[in-house]
Amino acid sequence: MTVTSPAFDTLLARYTAVRGRSLALAAPLSPEDCAAQSMPDASPTKWHLAHTTWFFETFVLEAHEPGFQPFAPAFRVLFNSYYNGVGAKHPRPQRGLLTRPSLDEVLAYRANVDARMARLWPTVAHDDALRGLIELGLQHEQQHQELILTDILHLLSCNPLFPAYAKASDAVAPEPAGALAWHSFDAGLTDIGHAGSGFAFDNEGPRHRVYLHPYALASRLVTQAEYLAFVEGGGYRNPLLWLAEGWDWRAAQGLEQPLYWHRIDGAWHHFTLTGLQPLQGDQPVVHLSYYEADAYARWVGARLPTEAEWEHAAAQGTAGMAQWHGAAWQWTQSSYAPYPGFRVAEGAVGEYNGKFMVNQYVLRGSSSATPSGHERLTYRNFFPATARWQFTGIRLARDLG
Repeated sequence: MTVTSPAFDTLLARYTAVRGRSLALAAPLSPEDCAAQSMPDASPTKWHLAHTTWFFETFVLEAHEPGFQPFAPAFRVLFNSYYNGVGAKHPRPQRGLLTRPSLDEVLAYRANVDARMARLWPTVAHDDALRGLIELGLQHEQQHQELILTDILHLLSCNPLFPAYAKASDAVAPEPAGALAWHSFDAGLTDIGHAGSGFAFDNEGPRHRVYLHPYALASRLVTQAEYLAFVEGGGYRNPLLWLAEGWDWRAAQGLEQPLYWHRIDGAWHHFTLTGLQPLQGDQPVVHLSYYEADAYARWVGARLPTEAEWEHAAAQGTAGMAQWHGAAWQWTQSSYAPYPGFRVAEGAVGEYNGKFMVNQYVLRGSSSATPSGHERLTYRNFFPATARWQFTGIRLARDLG
């Protein structure tokens, strides 16, 4: 990871705030909500709360706490995600079978680790590398805070009662961005990737130079109303718009609309964290797979941007361009691969990103579920082409010249 070790006082405040926000996200949920797992790609809220705590116990306390003793030895296996260097793991698709430990026990685990971390702070104040590791743990927990929301949304969507996670009055919708306009960018060399101070995940670097052909990017994201025209115009039934693998996937799943869309009494609705709501035509369409995003782009005579185009355009601060962050993760046509000169970090934390660089696509920006302050210009999110349960949307691109 690229980390300039944060100041001690800043890190202590961040630790308290980030750890507290995870508990706040779980507060509206029942113990039953927190224990269920709706699909193999999602995890129970209880597991997220435990795993983010496991990270600090395993990578920080085990190496730095005098007389280290684990809170519960079995948790090392139960709440390991994919760190093979740490040891055995409970199978990911079976996390919802962990009715024990209870939610109360997981909350006690969090409190215990937080108390032990507090006793470690005098050591942290004088250890740059340790502060960097704790910052990684906090960034990791913020990623799981987004997953708490996306995973509970998927779980509640499986309930025919369409229960709401939050009150509609508490929801903050992205600002509508007005009419779509196209902004042109000249060909040339540009640098992309993280450089300088501040935190970045290892996959965001090294910064390197790329050549861009002339291109244009849409001023905003595709809206629900625009995507509805694709649905009602037969977009899901036209194989000429789809990649072959995407068409086979769509047909096998019997898909005719985005995830969480429902036609009720002739009117379209979508399931949200505030329950079932009518479509909002001027809001960004979300919960689209790469295949759906690519098919829509073909339908309107456009394409998806590359991640280099996205970063180059976003860095310009061009007037009239909006919704770079906070609305939806934006699919790019770039395969998730290492940048030139990328090196995997030593030890188990080196498993964080590098080993997933195959069969996935890069998304840029951030979504309405991303914690405030967690977004960055160089952030590289990544998912397989079939992923729909994240807040994923579309910014269109075109070739010029």
